[in-house]
Order: sequence, then C-alpha cells, then structure tokens
Amino acid sequence: MAQQPQLPEQPHPAPPVPTPEPVQQPEEGVSLRQLLMSLGEPLVELQAAPAGLDVEVRDVAILDPEDPAQALPGELVLAIGARGRAALPALRAAGAAGAAAVAVKLDAPGQAAMLSEAAAEAGVALLSVRREARWEHLDALARAVLGSGRPEPGGGGSGGDLFSLAQTTAVLTGGIVSIEDTSSRVLAYSRSADEVDDLRRLSILGWQGPEPYLSKLRDWGVFQHLRTSGAVIAIEDHPELGIRRRLAVGIRAGTQSLGTIWVQEGGRPLEPRAEQVLLGAARVAALHLVRRRREVSADLRLTQSLLAGLLDGSTGPQSLATHLGLDARRPALVVGFALRTGAPAASSVELTRSELTSLISVHAAARHHSALVSPAESRVHVLLPELPGGMSPTTVRGWVLEITEAARAHLGVPLRAAVGPVVPQLAGAPTSRQQADRVLAAMDRGVIDAEVASLDEVQAEVLVGEVLALLAERPAIRDPRLAALTERDARHGTRLAESVLAYLDAFGDVRAAAERLHIHPNTLRYRVRRAEELTGLDLAHPQQRLLATLQLRLGT
Repeated sequence: MAQQPQLPEQPHPAPPVPTPEPVQQPEEGVSLRQLLMSLGEPLVELQAAPAGLDVEVRDVAILDPEDPAQALPGELVLAIGARGRAALPALRAAGAAGAAAVAVKLDAPGQAAMLSEAAAEAGVALLSVRREARWEHLDALARAVLGSGRPEPGGGGSGGDLFSLAQTTAVLTGGIVSIEDTSSRVLAYSRSADEVDDLRRLSILGWQGPEPYLSKLRDWGVFQHLRTSGAVIAIEDHPELGIRRRLAVGIRAGTQSLGTIWVQEGGRPLEPRAEQVLLGAARVAALHLVRRRREVSADLRLTQSLLAGLLDGSTGPQSLATHLGLDARRPALVVGFALRTGAPAASSVELTRSELTSLISVHAAARHHSALVSPAESRVHVLLPELPGGMSPTTVRGWVLEITEAARAHLGVPLRAAVGPVVPQLAGAPTSRQQADRVLAAMDRGVIDAEVASLDEVQAEVLVGEVLALLAERPAIRDPRLAALTERDARHGTRLAESVLAYLDAFGDVRAAAERLHIHPNTLRYRVRRAEELTGLDLAHPQQRLLATLQLRLGT
C-alpha cells in the first residue's frame, strides 16, 4: 500500500532564510550564459555559439510560421513550427539583425549539424528545444529570466526573482526545487547536477505536473492541505510512480493561496533544517507573487485602455504598438462578436459576457499569437494585428465559426460574429471595427440571418438595415398611410401589411407570396386589393412600391 503523506500537526517556526546578495546585471538584459544556466536541461541545449556565451539577450520574440523572417538586436527568437531547412530564413534574418540566439525544435538526426553550420555562418547562437516542450512555457520562463536579470527597484527588498529564490532554496535544503502556481504550472526551478525524478522532468517540459500524479496528490489530501495551511507537508517516495521523496509548502498571502514550493530529495537526504528553510522561502515567494500580480494587473489595464482607444478612434495606433512591441505598419483586421438578440436571460448577462470573453480570448490566441480582445458593453472585439500580406477575411471566417460553435456547445449561448475588412496598417483598425459593427447591427435588426458574415458578403443587407434604422429614427419621412395600415392590423388582428410585403418581395408573384404565407392565392389578392382601398396606395407605382417595401419592414 502506498505510504500516505505526513500532515504536520503544528507549523514549525521559521527563522530568517539567508539570502545571497543579488547579482547586479546590466539593465539591458542578461548574458546567453546566464539564460542557459537558468533554463538548461531538460528544456534547451546549446548547438552553436559563434559569438560566445557573453552575448546579451534583451528580449524574447515569437516568430510564427506565417510571419516574415525578421528579428531585432539582442532578441532570443523562438522559431515556432520551423524545422530543418524551414528554419534557415529565421537564422539568416536573426544573424543579419544582430539577434542573440534562435531556438528551434529538431526532428531528424542530421538537422543539428546542418543548422549549426548555418548559425555559424549567420553569426547567431542556435538553441535546440526538446520536442515535447511547450513553446509558451519556454517563452514565459525565458521572459522571467530576463526580468530577473535586472536589479529590482529599491534594492530587491522582495528577496530577488523566483529563479534565484529557487536556487537559494535548493542550496539551503540540499534538494531540487520548483515553484508552481495554484494550477500546478511551473513558474521557476533550480539548476541541478543531481538526478531529477519523472515528476520534475515532466513538469518542466510540460509546464504542468502530469495528471496521474496530480490526481494522487488530490486523493491524498495534499492540495487541500497546501490551500488551507502554511505548514510543510512531506510526501514519501513512490518508486512505482517514478517519484522520489519531497517536501512541499503553500505560498500564501493571508488566507489567499498563491502557489507551492516543492523540494525533491536527490542523491542524498535533505538538510535537517529543510522544513524551516521552506517556510521562509514561501514567505519570500509570496512577496514576489503579490508584486507580480499587481504589475500584471496594471499592465492589463493599460493594454485594455490603449486597445479600446484605438478601436474607437480616440487614440492613434502608436501608443498600443509601442506598449506591446507591435509593428504598426503591417495589416490588421477586427472581428466583432455579439449575443443574438434576446439571449441570455438578464440575470446571467454579466456571467455570460465574462465566460464569452474568456472563450473568445483562448480561441483567438490559439489562432493568432498577437490577438487582442476588447470587451465593450454588449459586444466583444478581437484585433488581429501584424497579419501576413495577402490575408483576406475569408481566411479568418473559418476559425471565427469555430468560436461561435464552441459558444453554443460549451456555454449554451447563440453567438453572432462579423469579420471586418483587412486594413493595410494598424491605424486602420477603427475602420475595420466600424465595418464589423455595421454587420452586427444588421444582424440585430434581423436583416441578416447568417451566424458569421463580412461586409463584402452582405453589403446590400447592411445598407437596407441602415436605411430602415433611419426610417425608424425619423417618423417624419415615413408615409402616414402605411403607418395607418399597420396600426389597423394591430387593432383588428388582420394581416394586410404582412400580405402586401410578401406580395412586393415576390415581385407581384401571387402564388409564390401566398405559398410563403400558407394561404390561398385568392386570399392574398383580396388582402392586397383591400390594403390599396384603405390606404389609397397604388402598388403599380414604382416609388410607392419601393417606399412600401422599406417601411412595412419596420412593422410600425
């Protein structure tokens, strides 16, 4: 029988944890050597470094397969989806631009030598990424290392960054440390020459602990303890699961759980004071994570403010482009989403809007790495900046339809979407948003029945809808005879106005109009004739037919 984790009865007092003096790094970035030491195995392996390991890494850039090969000085370029010879343009562009390194995944034995030779010619470092590693995990960890390499304002009062904290904790406990958030995603980990177990290896590669072991921890009550207690818990080794003995402590801010610090036992037992060290490390980590949450929250608010200003035309594109590092010269497009009229119930509108925004955000980010989502009252807008040349709204339509289907399947709500036109530069985003909103407005009026549409597909319907909106807003330009007809129908329960409109829509084809209304053709003839008698209209007159066709669509 598997040994259960040891739940302590009382938390141990925590003496101060020794913290090494922070190593001052240049404000511009960190060295390639420091980046490799922080990441190391099992994520990346150095294949070539023609300029040495003191090359400065200043930023991380994701190069999507659809993007043109380009880079900036000092960047670590993550060449997603480019394997073998497909990575050569990224290497050459990175070398020409003075980038620090290019990271690629290799799927054939000969690729390392071929790409290493190309990297040497280009003068840029080449890193190989493990095939099973997740790009977004490497991106997040590399950015964390870059952020931690710069001095903290005020002298690092929070105890430094999570990577250095993990390394310090590893030295003081004699173990192998990882720091995770509340979803078991790895935020930082210590470097180690000791042998790591399967759990740590899989957690680092996949960014999250393997589900079979996480399930065991839930069954044993470990997560419940970590959420509700500040005491250290011991989990004994489980050879059948490939898991060694480890200690864990929850990272807490008051009653709020922020994450967990795990210490795996390596080739020798943990230090006697390992539990006390863990308690102190958890308190230092809490300060760092609270600050990080505040910084992220402030950054998100600024991003949302700049995005909303761009989409409504109140601010130019440069502020958002500078803030997020976007190329404002490249094409862009806006997609608008809205709930169908009448759904959902008023009591659940806020919840549904929040869930819809999350669903749209996830799907949009999966399809376009720079997608930005802006909720606005009853609508949600998605800005797709930095589009590849030659892209059309038709290309986007397919994955937009996936979003509407997902909303129906997972949230049970009917969603409509409108794809705005591609504009040549980010400055045209307000125009794309306005065109998408015109389509959504026509959908709201019932003029368009499609679930997803773009203006070039439904331009006639949109224009008719806008004319109807003008008629609805200005009673003075309506024909009072038609208004009297609809009022009479309402008083007497007759259907004369509906019959006239069906007749006009069928271009005077009585049989087609009668079939649509499920009545006899003679009944339709009588109703049309009766309407003309009551109103004095002459439906043989082109202008009167046109006016009647429009105004009777208002229903008033």
